[in-house]
Amino acid sequence: MRQLLHHVIHKYSGLFKIIFTLLLVMLLANERMNAQNELDVIRNNWLQYSDAPNSLYHHLARQAFNLLKERTDAVSGLNTLSGWQQRQNWVKKTLLDIVGPFPEKTPLNAKIQRRIEKDGYRIEHIVYESQPGFYVTSSMFIPDGLMKRSKAPVVIYCSGHTEEGYRSAIYLHVIVNLVKKGFIVFAFDPVGQGERLEYFDPKTGKSIVGGPTMEHSYPGAQAFITGSSEARYMIWDGIRAVDYLLTRKEVDPARIGITGRSGGGTQCAYIAAMDDRIYAAAPENYLTNFTRLLQTIGPQDAEQNMFNAIIRGIDHGDFMLVRAPKPALMVTTTRDMFSIQGALETEKEVAAIYKAYGKEDNFSRVEDDAPHASTKKNREAMYAFFRKHLNNPGNSNDEETQPFTPEDVRVTATGQVSTSLGGETVFSLNRRETEKRINELQASRGDLTRHLPEVLNSAKKLSGYQEPSLINNSVLTGRIQREGYMIEKYFVKGEADYIIPYLLMKPDKPNSKALIYLHPSGKATEASKGGEIEWFVMNGFTVLAPDIIGVGEMGPGIFKGDAYIEGSSHNLWYASMLIGRSIVGIRAGDVVRLSRLLKNDTGIKDIYGFASKEMAPVLLHAAAFDSFITHVALIEPYSSYSSIVLNRFYKPSFILNTVPGALKAYDLPDLAASLAPRKLLMAGVTDGNGKSTDVESINKDLAIIKTAYQYRNADNQLKIVAKEATDKSYDLYLEWLK
Repeated sequence: MRQLLHHVIHKYSGLFKIIFTLLLVMLLANERMNAQNELDVIRNNWLQYSDAPNSLYHHLARQAFNLLKERTDAVSGLNTLSGWQQRQNWVKKTLLDIVGPFPEKTPLNAKIQRRIEKDGYRIEHIVYESQPGFYVTSSMFIPDGLMKRSKAPVVIYCSGHTEEGYRSAIYLHVIVNLVKKGFIVFAFDPVGQGERLEYFDPKTGKSIVGGPTMEHSYPGAQAFITGSSEARYMIWDGIRAVDYLLTRKEVDPARIGITGRSGGGTQCAYIAAMDDRIYAAAPENYLTNFTRLLQTIGPQDAEQNMFNAIIRGIDHGDFMLVRAPKPALMVTTTRDMFSIQGALETEKEVAAIYKAYGKEDNFSRVEDDAPHASTKKNREAMYAFFRKHLNNPGNSNDEETQPFTPEDVRVTATGQVSTSLGGETVFSLNRRETEKRINELQASRGDLTRHLPEVLNSAKKLSGYQEPSLINNSVLTGRIQREGYMIEKYFVKGEADYIIPYLLMKPDKPNSKALIYLHPSGKATEASKGGEIEWFVMNGFTVLAPDIIGVGEMGPGIFKGDAYIEGSSHNLWYASMLIGRSIVGIRAGDVVRLSRLLKNDTGIKDIYGFASKEMAPVLLHAAAFDSFITHVALIEPYSSYSSIVLNRFYKPSFILNTVPGALKAYDLPDLAASLAPRKLLMAGVTDGNGKSTDVESINKDLAIIKTAYQYRNADNQLKIVAKEATDKSYDLYLEWLK
């Protein structure tokens, strides 16, 4: 038996080692989990805050609902045609302001790449330039026999979120049905789809950043920081499509329609609202209203959002009512992810303006009991709509169509603009705008006496920062005694109906100084025994480590949206942008709130701020707005917002703490410069992609900070060191703490 046991152990020793290692890993992980749970402030024990991780989303949504109610009340009070017309004029100007300015119209340089003959029609594959070098792939489907009669009506077809663009089987089915009914159909690829992938990898044949939503949101976030938008580029592509159609002798300029489903419904609604030459519009599976959108799936990818739309008084209904009394059809489904209730409410609102014009027959809505999908009933309603309003009578039945081969619908030689023609992308065009913004900022920096106060005013306004007024009493939820210090667990009311859980770590021998410690992973990350926070406490500092909204016990929540990557939801950021706020502005307000909470403690005389990585912009805004924070340490911060925009690839998690439109007036180095002569440590500065290799660009960003400290005769108060110095180099911190 002993020999048999020895044999088994010897034979399976490798397996035993693996099992032992796994058990050890599990035990260590469990130990870490228990240590983290010990530092929870509200989790498990406070049922009132069981939904705390969703606080950021709810906080943004509540503000949006208040703004939207104001808009609804204003619109519901319109009861005369002149009142509605005033609304239309206001909406038109507002849309142009928040989306534009559009670029100047330049030569389209349209070229027919090749022609394909099909049964009863032909396809012309065309490339045009909506902006110089910004190539748009498109196809014009032309019924046979048009030369024998008068000009024909045309329907522009906008594609939803399919990788293949308008080459999707269901989209081609709709296109061919329209063509068979005597319509010219002009379909074009949106950026990031079909043959216009902007992050195309020739090795894999796929996008580097992901599917269509990320092809939109990745450069779209950069555009928002600059003060532009993805919608601007995509709408302009559509407006230039109309320009091209008007050059074609087959097209009747008085009979132009537009349709599209899902993301194509978005484009359809937006383009039709911005271009008066489009007579009839039938957006499908998109229109709802912002209230229901926020109550359900939340804001979607970049091109579906317009800068400050909600705070400026815009809702989905405005994209339809601004066109009245031109013909419009809402195509909806009852189980769509875009709320049918919102569609019903928008229909009621839009119907009122058509009634005021006496053109009730020009507006309608069709629905089918289906999910987010194209249905036969809805397609036939759309065909009938265009038959009627583009004066092209006949059969509106949905007919079977023949499938296409990839070769039939290929426009460019290689099947991708990037490998066939090269040219511009949203990133490259926006980068050019960013460079202009940077040059303007650089010129303004020549007069620091004027520039820095202006920066602070602009930063407060653009970030949506709200000055904390009443500081509520904190609620104690527990204590933990450790050797040399005490941990007290508290929460305090934040900006609105949410709380800020925090740890207050008090040394046995305090030095009358406090430090606010911000970490992107939350308060517990460095609060364990032997952690970085403990080092500060053992050096006499009272440390306040919070879970600010969206972090730790306060996030990230269940709402992630389609653009959720690497722990960063662009979509929550879009929600803040729609209401004129920013997540960093809200968080900065709460950090200021915490600093004043500490200031009210008679035992605290000085307040320091310490932030790592993604949290650096939060502390930087807070310290710039609040002089109580006398010392600031930024560990591995990214150098600037412009660095995110100037890099083709950036770190997505950096986006949440950027400010939409910031580069119109300021950048992070300007805020850092405003801190002079307060003590500032910046260690391991990176670029917008989280890398420190581009030393020249990083130093260029930091130059204004150095200049400001020199200007204030405070060179000794500024220390900027390389990344190597951040590896638990407490000597570096000691120097900063002096």
